[in-house]
Amino acid sequence: MLNIQKFICNMFQENCYVVSDDTNECIIVDCGAFYEEEKKAIIDYIKYNKLIPVRLICTHAHIDHNFGNYAIYKAFGIKPEVCMDDKVLMRKLKEQAYSFIGLNYDEEIPDVEKYFNDNDEITFGTHCFNILKTPGHTPGSVLFYCPNESVAFSGDTLFKMSIGRTDLEFGSYDEIIKSLRNIAVLLPAETTILPGHGAETTLKEEIIYNPYFK
Repeated sequence: MLNIQKFICNMFQENCYVVSDDTNECIIVDCGAFYEEEKKAIIDYIKYNKLIPVRLICTHAHIDHNFGNYAIYKAFGIKPEVCMDDKVLMRKLKEQAYSFIGLNYDEEIPDVEKYFNDNDEITFGTHCFNILKTPGHTPGSVLFYCPNESVAFSGDTLFKMSIGRTDLEFGSYDEIIKSLRNIAVLLPAETTILPGHGAETTLKEEIIYNPYFK
């Protein structure tokens, strides 16, 4: 069984997830912690529950999903992993901070531990996440899907009744619509969707009511 704890982070209200199982191993999905109290809350939760962080994984390489990478690296010695197709964006995180909100971001950014490729999987404890490429919001946007638990972390590809922006650098509206169609075909309708911003939903609900699936 998965234990999923959500933390709402930074000025963009980004969702960071700490995901663990009965082995106490955990992964951190999209650590966007910017303020010190956010970093502390995530680290304290992990330590209080005696969790063992083994991977820090990113649905995509936008700064609001990566503000907290250095805090996690300092606390637990793990570095971020992201899709190879977002390699360029991952190298421009500080530029993004300035272009998004005029922030001169001076915190250290850890090197990437691994770039995902096709058919890679995320393993921890007794669980395995499949990586589904979902380009559009960024070229390397991915969805992490756990078939045993029927849950998917959709990043900024799919929100409750909406989708991520495609007007940012390297974004593509056509690509994100194709990604939605792939998600609808490849994942069961009962899949719980945990997005990068906002409330959780289900794939069935989105297929029926989200206008971008029409």
